[in-house]
Amino acid sequence: MDSSTKAGEKQGHVVCIPYPAQGHIKAMLKMAKLLNSKGLSITFVNTEFNHKRFLKSGGLENIESLPSFRFEAIPDGLPPSDADATQDIPELCRAIIENDMLPAFQNLLAKLNAGTHQVTSILSDGFMPFTADAAQSLGIPIVLMWTISACGFMGFYQFKNALERGIIPLKDASYLTNGYLDTIIDWIPGIPEIRLGDLPSHIRITDPNDFVFNFIVNSTQRATNGTANVLHTFDDLEEELVNAISSMFTTVYAIGPQQMLLNQIPSDQTERLKSIGYSLWKEETKCLEWLDSKEADSVVYVNFGSITVMSAEQLMEFGWGLANSNCSFIWIIRPDLIMGESTVTLGVEFLEAIKNRGLISGWCPQEDVLNHAAVGGFLTHGGWNSTIESISAGVPMLCWPFFGDQTINCKYMCDWECGMEIRNDCTRDDVEKLVRLLMDGVEGKKMRNKALEWKGMAEKACASDGSSSNNLDKLVLHLKN
Repeated sequence: MDSSTKAGEKQGHVVCIPYPAQGHIKAMLKMAKLLNSKGLSITFVNTEFNHKRFLKSGGLENIESLPSFRFEAIPDGLPPSDADATQDIPELCRAIIENDMLPAFQNLLAKLNAGTHQVTSILSDGFMPFTADAAQSLGIPIVLMWTISACGFMGFYQFKNALERGIIPLKDASYLTNGYLDTIIDWIPGIPEIRLGDLPSHIRITDPNDFVFNFIVNSTQRATNGTANVLHTFDDLEEELVNAISSMFTTVYAIGPQQMLLNQIPSDQTERLKSIGYSLWKEETKCLEWLDSKEADSVVYVNFGSITVMSAEQLMEFGWGLANSNCSFIWIIRPDLIMGESTVTLGVEFLEAIKNRGLISGWCPQEDVLNHAAVGGFLTHGGWNSTIESISAGVPMLCWPFFGDQTINCKYMCDWECGMEIRNDCTRDDVEKLVRLLMDGVEGKKMRNKALEWKGMAEKACASDGSSSNNLDKLVLHLKN
């Protein structure tokens, strides 16, 4: 038994459980590593489906070297699906509410409590609402972590208010395109004003009984169930929103960017924690060698995240827009990116056009890529992990939001002057023009300078006396006590 285990047994045993999707798992795992580095013992709970994916991707190699950091798995109740693809989000939400996750989680907690090291607290993803019921039934304190921005949380939290004010549901599908989404919302705390269409996309319902909409309302309205709420952001980036959320709930901690905090951990601990990876897909590292051959700030990194899907036509428009920009690029095309297809290719002509200039990869270590000197811009879906990782690297963004909180993240990255939005119906000409603007234009240079400013503020927040570091220490004390 190592010293960190002894310290963990004296100071607390935290069970961490994320929403079962890549972005949520990555953020929760990083927080778990931070807590473990502070002496807390961790049990990390994945679904059986995702646990198998981690084992396949190599994310849990040499885990036996970390006795104070253990993994457990519970069933999700869903039928078998493609083992190399993200599960259907509406079905996941339905499983969380209606299937057997609550009793399975309760049984796991009871099993852990029957051992020598009882559970002292739970750190749960806010979008796993049953965990609060399990915690209450066993008398275990619970803290809720929102693996999203403060603006994303506030946007989701206001769904109930928008429904009560009669702003939604939309009268019919024509309201998605008739200008109604340009309606200005000016009553949200911490957000001076925002278009309805910039709020998280699940608000665009025509049926008030929409299951995912009500799942989000149920989850966010239960934020009062935790003894504290954690947001993956930092004070300087979203000060107004963090203050507004702090006025709504008793204890709120803004802790981020997580990787910058992990970078503060002493090297001996860091090496041990590196044995735990974050990816549900096998990461390909050859792209890093390819980047070594490129000039500084000359490469566009393109990745639409773990959930976004696009049509074959959209794939071609983005592909030829990148090719015609004459910029070098790395494009991550994961196995399940194309809607309903697994055999769509960009064709020989495209591959010839990007020869020696473009690299296609299935998945990659994103933060290593973003922090490489050769990368000068990021074409992203605007998921929160990607957004805050790009800010942490000082890399400006082009954002093509797909769904969920990506729309409000995109709005804010534009407000923060480190990103620009790409229209949903963009053509190859639009993509070509914006990529050139990002990499070579005056606007791109301004965004790059602004991104570097935000990077500096993030580093300040994560320094030993910074706001995020102080909030992390407060969270550790909260979980111990």
